[in-house]
Amino acid sequence: MMLKFRSIFSKSKTALLLPATKASNSFRNFSFYKPRAPSRADSRVPTSRSFCNAASDRDTIEYDVVIVGAGPAGLSAAIRLKQMCRERSVDLSVCVLEKGAEVGAHIISGNVFEPRALNELIPQWREQEAPITTPVSSDKFWFLTKGRAISLPSPFNNRGNYVIRLEGIFFSSNKMLVQFFVLSLSQLVRWMGAKAEELGVEIYPGFAASEILYDANDQVIGIGTNDMGISKDGSKKENFQRGVEIKGRIMLLAEGCRGSLSEKILKKYNLREKGGAEHQTYALGIKEVWEIDKEKHQPGAVIHTLGWPLDHKTYGGSFLYHMKDNLISIGLVVALNYQNPFMSPYEEFQKLKHHPAIKQILEGGTVIQYGARTLNEGGFQSIPYPVFPGGAIIGCSAGFMNVPKIKGTHTAMKSGMLAAEVTFGALHEGVDMDRYWDALRNSWIWEELRKSRNYRPAFEYGLIPGLALSGLEHYIFKGRHSFTLKHGKPDHEATNAAQLHSPIHYPKADGVLSFDVPTSLHRSNTNHEHDQPPHLRLRDPKIPEVLNLPVYAAPESRYCPARVYEYVSDDHNKMKLQINAQNCIHCKACDIKDPKQNIEWTVPEGGGGPGYSVM
Repeated sequence: MMLKFRSIFSKSKTALLLPATKASNSFRNFSFYKPRAPSRADSRVPTSRSFCNAASDRDTIEYDVVIVGAGPAGLSAAIRLKQMCRERSVDLSVCVLEKGAEVGAHIISGNVFEPRALNELIPQWREQEAPITTPVSSDKFWFLTKGRAISLPSPFNNRGNYVIRLEGIFFSSNKMLVQFFVLSLSQLVRWMGAKAEELGVEIYPGFAASEILYDANDQVIGIGTNDMGISKDGSKKENFQRGVEIKGRIMLLAEGCRGSLSEKILKKYNLREKGGAEHQTYALGIKEVWEIDKEKHQPGAVIHTLGWPLDHKTYGGSFLYHMKDNLISIGLVVALNYQNPFMSPYEEFQKLKHHPAIKQILEGGTVIQYGARTLNEGGFQSIPYPVFPGGAIIGCSAGFMNVPKIKGTHTAMKSGMLAAEVTFGALHEGVDMDRYWDALRNSWIWEELRKSRNYRPAFEYGLIPGLALSGLEHYIFKGRHSFTLKHGKPDHEATNAAQLHSPIHYPKADGVLSFDVPTSLHRSNTNHEHDQPPHLRLRDPKIPEVLNLPVYAAPESRYCPARVYEYVSDDHNKMKLQINAQNCIHCKACDIKDPKQNIEWTVPEGGGGPGYSVM
């Protein structure tokens, strides 16, 4: 029986996880959980689709391959695995776990989409009604001052391609011998999810993978989902449900940028050191989707900007893409190695919309949705060794974004496809999983990222030197030289003490073009169970009051685009950090930017978080 991932769970939070006490009966109701007899090829490994709870207080399900994350990389891996099963007449069970309430709910992006990987994965995607439809009709690149938009030669060469609205991270693209598109990645991954299910992939939204499971030899053998029905004080509520263990012969981690499990794996197995990689560097992308006047709408028009409202020491820029149905996506991307602790990326985005060149497009329009997400900007220098005992890291969890293209979906998808091919070989032919690393280095991902490796670190010297160096890189050197620039400090170390800067006084939101955080948060469709342990954890609860507030002027109250962190007076008129975890839109900025890395982002109850549909 084929299950549809949009119909397994109801909208209510209590229906998102099967109770541990009932899981046995619940899972056995589905025919695909009948254990198959192991063949000679897999007689020494757990059987596929089996169910047991003999060795644990949690129920256990076993698959051949478990993929964490139903984004472009995870679904590409799942589809490619099942394609190879059909090609070779092999039966491998593949499970995809997604922490969002439905596939696509946590995906947010720009986006100008390059279908290079999709062309390889599903060549007939046009005939199969993929949601990729709007051609790029114009391509503009502006340098913004406070009152002017100065046209510059566009480095993106998008015209003649297509623009898409991808729900993931913010990207754009160079012209190649393919068409480019503007769409919603949220809609695209929903379509990909349906294609995966048609091939026999089992997709479970609302399942938050909260821990890695290891065997006695320190090899990864699966994940555990978090318990449901635990109150803030740690006590069990009436609706308590024990999490489940989902084990796989091979695990693929496709959690997206700054994946919580992926980060633990990177540290445990020293994968950055093993791959000779530098630290990762990040940006925060903040985005709205607007419906604008029909007279102003230009389907396929693409605009990118640099400059105002950001200062010349801060790397970043904005984008505005005209999609179909009078919709546009507008956003601001701010590198998280900014120095001024008084800066608020959210408020900078609100300022952007009042620029004369932007304001004239938005006036008379209506905001449909709001969201934010971090993205990897480390590029070639920051790619870790992606293989660990028992599995591999794929997609944005590893970091394959091409920064000068402002684009990473195609590389994330390709990494998932490469990992799938090696995984199939490992399970069916005894191939070593380390071949995934070799496959990456021999792929067009490696070639593309190596050529663009010096673009992002060039901006460590400031906006104007960065433009000059990146211009030489793009038009003259084209990545063919031998030297490689290094990134600066890790993002959290780049934050200066407040005494070195003056406070920034942002204008009050007008409720027409600019909005306060609660209004925007409502548009993200974010929802969490309020009475649960906070998923945003302080490693040292004293640091906010003794360091962040007096030294850095409470930066967490500004870099968070959802007002999760705020300082309030206690009964003794002392300022204390209050964490409004229910506001969290899962952007991961706090996990990255906190000056002392004191905040740990972990997964909340499955199904919690934003509910994106057109981002």
